[in-house]
Parts: sequence; C-alpha cells; structure tokens
Amino acid sequence: MKGKRLSVFPLAGALLFPRMHLPLHIFEPRYRALVSEALARDRRIGMVQPRDDRDPPALFDIGCVGRIADVEALDDGRYNIVLEGVARFTILRELEVTTPFRQVEAALEEVADPETLGLAERASIEIESRRFADGLGYAVDWEAVTRLDDESLVNGIAQIAPFDAASKQALLEAPTLSSRADLIVQLMRFFGRHGEDRATLQ
Repeated sequence: MKGKRLSVFPLAGALLFPRMHLPLHIFEPRYRALVSEALARDRRIGMVQPRDDRDPPALFDIGCVGRIADVEALDDGRYNIVLEGVARFTILRELEVTTPFRQVEAALEEVADPETLGLAERASIEIESRRFADGLGYAVDWEAVTRLDDESLVNGIAQIAPFDAASKQALLEAPTLSSRADLIVQLMRFFGRHGEDRATLQ
C-alpha cells in the first residue's frame, strides 16, 4: 500500500478533525523547521499524539493532516499558526530522515460529508456538557453553543475537553459522529464522578 509522505508534529492532547481548526504556538527549533518546510512545500502537517514519554516517543497510528490556514511569523523565529483539518491518516511506517522533525508514510482517509445527530443525541450531549462545564467552573456562552452544527459541537468538545491522551485518541478514532458523541457523554460522566486525574479510558 503506497502512502503519502507526511511531516508529523507529535503533541499530546492536541486533536484535529477534518473541517475543524487548531491554533498552535510553535517555539521548539525542530518544529519551527517543520513549519518553515511545510510553508515552502504544501502547507500540510500531520498532527498525531505520542503514546508514551520516551524520547523519541512511540506514536499512535491515527492522526489528522492539517493545512496551515493562517500563520504569524514572529521576529525571534517562533510561529503562531492555525491548522485546518484536512483528513485523518493512518501511519504505515516511519521514514528514516535527516530532518530534525519526524516523517512518516501514511494513508489518508477520504473525508465524508458532515454527519448529523438524532434529536435525543444532540440533547444528551448538550445537557451533559452543561453539567460538566458547571462542575469545573467553566464560563460558556451556551447560546452560541446551541447554534453550532452537530459536527462542530461534538468535535469541538473532543478538542478542548481535558481528557487524557488515550481518551482523546479514542475520540479521534471513533468511526462516526454519533459514536464520538456517545463516548464524549460517557467520558464527561466518568470525569464528573472521578475528577481530572482519573479522566482516562485505560
């Protein structure tokens, strides 16, 4: 199976989904080099979570390609960028490279049209989100939340919720929007009962 060459940015807790946005502050020299190379080539970066704390860490198999939609180059070489999700990918193999950043061969998924939730599913995730946010003392513009389409609501919660890396990875890998919404509700209920240090699927 022939895949696409991707430069990857391993970052725990940073999820990206197709059609969603992820702001990043790039300060490490190796990732400044990655962004510079991406800007000169196709503006694409593979976001993937590390599996462990080793150096270099093992990587989860599935991530998401992001296109640099906005970039601010700072005087000291750092970048502020916004990635726009393009497609999920599966790592086929890691490549041997001389660049300071890692590169992989990956198979990209075809991106389906946005999915929708049933009325009961939508109500459940809104109710649980409100309970979850109130329990953590988060200030949320609920009127704005109710105006979000189903995909933006579910994937937005998956991106920002303070779950551990394994839980975040399970959300990224969920095969449908409905299954991701159901998993979010389960995680928020578990997290609400057990506290931040226990918000994990492991």
